[in-house]
Amino acid sequence: MVADLLVIGTAITLGPLHNTAFILLLSSRRGVRKGLAFLLSWLANLVAVIACVLLLTGGTPPVHHSSPSSAALAAKLVIGVGLVLFGGYRSRQPPHPYRPPSWTGRVDNAGLGTAAGLAWLLQPWALVGAGAATVVDADLSSLSTWLDLTGYCVLATLSLLVMELYSVWAPETCHARLNALRTRLEQRQDQLIITLSLLAGLWLTASSIYDLVT
Repeated sequence: MVADLLVIGTAITLGPLHNTAFILLLSSRRGVRKGLAFLLSWLANLVAVIACVLLLTGGTPPVHHSSPSSAALAAKLVIGVGLVLFGGYRSRQPPHPYRPPSWTGRVDNAGLGTAAGLAWLLQPWALVGAGAATVVDADLSSLSTWLDLTGYCVLATLSLLVMELYSVWAPETCHARLNALRTRLEQRQDQLIITLSLLAGLWLTASSIYDLVT
């Protein structure tokens, strides 16, 4: 479980779409507050998904090769294969210039609720779903499991947390550097999406097949 959560959390935190949107929010009026609303909503979504899974399992992992265990592995396998197919499809498409979404021009006038809603909208739900399927094996009677789940949530939020703290501690320099980062993310958005989809998808596929056959 730990290795899967590490891969999934890393793929989530490196995603270019939500990081680009977060930088735009930080650069707008009341950017720190909007960034905090986005960050807390993002984290709340992750925690809510984990909580729902744990409520269903009762905090006790199902017996290996039982129906619930096999169903969770099958779901993770489907997501892994889907990510690989998506990454392969995107890699065969001709590159196209980045076009900012229509909402980016309205970021300055966005409220805290809008910022929080963007976090929900831009969550990479396929990866979050893979994380949920992995959390099925969580055993809440073990302290290490609590630490693993906490680490997963922190890792999946790490890029946002670093940028938010940077904007608070060094407001004079953060905007220029974060905007330069946003430019690089926009220029390499397709490559990042393809790479993260293929790597995470291949890992989830291989891990799920291994767990299903052993």
